[in-house]
Amino acid sequence: MTKPPKHITTALKVIISAILIYFIFTKIDINEIGAVLKKAKAFYIVLAVLLFVFSKAIASVRLNLYFHQLKVHLTEKSNLQLYLLGMFYNLFLPGGIGGDAYKGYVIKKQFKVDTKKIVSVLVIDRLSGLLLLFIFACALSVIIDIEWLQNLKILIITTLFASVLVFWFLIKKFFNYILSVFWTSFIFSALVQLAQLGSIFLVLMSLGIETDLIGYLLIFLISSIVSVIPLTIGGIGSREITFFYGATLLGLNETVSLSISMLFFLITASVSFFGILYHFKKPELKEISFTSRVGND
Repeated sequence: MTKPPKHITTALKVIISAILIYFIFTKIDINEIGAVLKKAKAFYIVLAVLLFVFSKAIASVRLNLYFHQLKVHLTEKSNLQLYLLGMFYNLFLPGGIGGDAYKGYVIKKQFKVDTKKIVSVLVIDRLSGLLLLFIFACALSVIIDIEWLQNLKILIITTLFASVLVFWFLIKKFFNYILSVFWTSFIFSALVQLAQLGSIFLVLMSLGIETDLIGYLLIFLISSIVSVIPLTIGGIGSREITFFYGATLLGLNETVSLSISMLFFLITASVSFFGILYHFKKPELKEISFTSRVGND
């Protein structure tokens, strides 16, 4: 089956994002969202941005861990620059090459890495993040005081542990060349998601939200999983839909929930925009010295 041209796929994503955003704003008063956002305290927002930046720095270290297994020993600085450029491409150039595709292309071109392996580690890097999003979402689902979720507690806990075992088995079976860093990458992924949860917590503090914190954090985790589905531009629309209906399902304030979504998107966009620096001057990919490698082995 022939894939549709990229510009058609991009146009469809833009249309879907626009429809979802329009639908959301037919359900809620934009003035109410504005009133909530005006309450945001700058001090907490700045801290939220710093934690988000920290989460992305750790995520770039995790990806570099996989690159090293392919004998591509990028310096952390070079890898971080490439990672930031990928963030910019993912969010601001949806009609062009995607961030992951670009990273795979330059790594393959410069270091002559097998195509299947570079694609595999990029996909596994994403899946590693999704796994921890799922794990933390399950953990909060067990903690939150909502009856219908409490009735599913055993199933949720079982699924949580099963997901880790299944992911480990798949890595061992099909991607054995990165098995040695499985648990290290798992820890990095946990740090990434904890930092982003901390960022959202600070967003809640900036808005003066002191109740139902677990519920809002749970919705954020679920929205992060949903936004990965490539149906919209950068998760725009799908994230907001999740925040809106998640709030409805958990009996939370939809206006506050959407305000949280918008603030987090602004944080993501602001940080990602700095990748434009490496769009005009592509990062020079340097490897760590041989002596450093020997010292780390």
